[in-house]
Amino acid sequence: MSELLNNSQARKAKLKELILKLHHGEPEEEVRQELMQSLSQIPYGEVVEVEQELITEGLPESEILELCDAHSAVLQGNIDLSGTKNVPEGHPVDVMVKENIELKKTTALAYGLLSDIEKSDEAELPGQILKLRGLYHNLFDVDKHYQRKEYLLFPFLEQKGITGPPKVMWGKHDEIRELIKGSIEILQTNNISKEELAAASTIVLLPALKGIDDMTVKEEEILFPMSLDTLAEKEWYEISKQSLEIGYCLYDPPKEWKPDWASDETINEAQRSGENIQLPTGSFTAEELMCILNTLPVDMTFVDKNDKVKYFSQNPDRIFQRNRAIVNRDVRHCHPPASSHIVDKIVHDFKNGTHSRAPFWINMGDKLIHIEYFALRNEKGEYLGTLEVSHDVNRYRKLEGEQRILSYT
Repeated sequence: MSELLNNSQARKAKLKELILKLHHGEPEEEVRQELMQSLSQIPYGEVVEVEQELITEGLPESEILELCDAHSAVLQGNIDLSGTKNVPEGHPVDVMVKENIELKKTTALAYGLLSDIEKSDEAELPGQILKLRGLYHNLFDVDKHYQRKEYLLFPFLEQKGITGPPKVMWGKHDEIRELIKGSIEILQTNNISKEELAAASTIVLLPALKGIDDMTVKEEEILFPMSLDTLAEKEWYEISKQSLEIGYCLYDPPKEWKPDWASDETINEAQRSGENIQLPTGSFTAEELMCILNTLPVDMTFVDKNDKVKYFSQNPDRIFQRNRAIVNRDVRHCHPPASSHIVDKIVHDFKNGTHSRAPFWINMGDKLIHIEYFALRNEKGEYLGTLEVSHDVNRYRKLEGEQRILSYT
């Protein structure tokens, strides 16, 4: 026993033996008991090394992917995290851990609602399904969390020779995405019965929730500690700088992280550069453009041709608050489930050229809010996206007479 506790090679050999037992069909609980008796705690780095060795030795990635959840179930609670490095607020790992907290809150709400539905009567079902649909729409935000891993973190790991575990994890990401998509499709079905919902819960709704929760464990017990040991501060800074381009998941980091050696000038280089954005009628710098957009007394949100939110203005008197977690989110998921089909119709009509504007107005306390969607098209008439503009028009309704520029004091 002592040779396993104190010898890395012996521990890895034993862990490999146990994982292969899973692949040969031995029950998870028996393997877990043997693991606890022989190893107790395994350093997170050795788990990664063993998985990489198995792939190098010829075990197909598809087989590792198939039993990835079994590995996690056996290892959960038995991984030694005592050597994990701490990270400052706003660091990419800190952000992803806090996103996991929000994801787990949302899955817990979904689990609770599914349990409530089992005990409730049919009359309550439409309202409960509407709430459930909203929760699964929120959970699809995990796509941005996974994309930041796939396109920012994994490439740096692969440069260090860590190729197997990222491929396996990416495969699990794709499974989870499909489960969430399938769940949303089912929850959008008209007049679904309790029996049909119960069957769907077994097939996709519950597996989607379990997949998300299990992935948070894989990340926090293996991926993040190993990545912190592997990547240098410069590489984490590159990941941090590029993160907003993909967007955040259910959480907007309140603080920008930068290493001590990275100056404000470096961070704001693009904003403060002397390069002009040249347009047919003039030009301005990125900093000037940002100030113009944030000074206009309207809320603006831009949705690109792929229906992803790409930008929102930040004037000090915004009517509808936004945070950066919506960047790269599907516009339908940014509205309550009860109105998402209307948004879908507006975008559809804009794309096929049926309409180019969609105005609405609502009362909010003493404000009359005018909301208008505009189709953006280039000179060839090709659809580029949708611009949403909102502002309080009540003050204009109260104007009387005139106030000329000469009366300015």
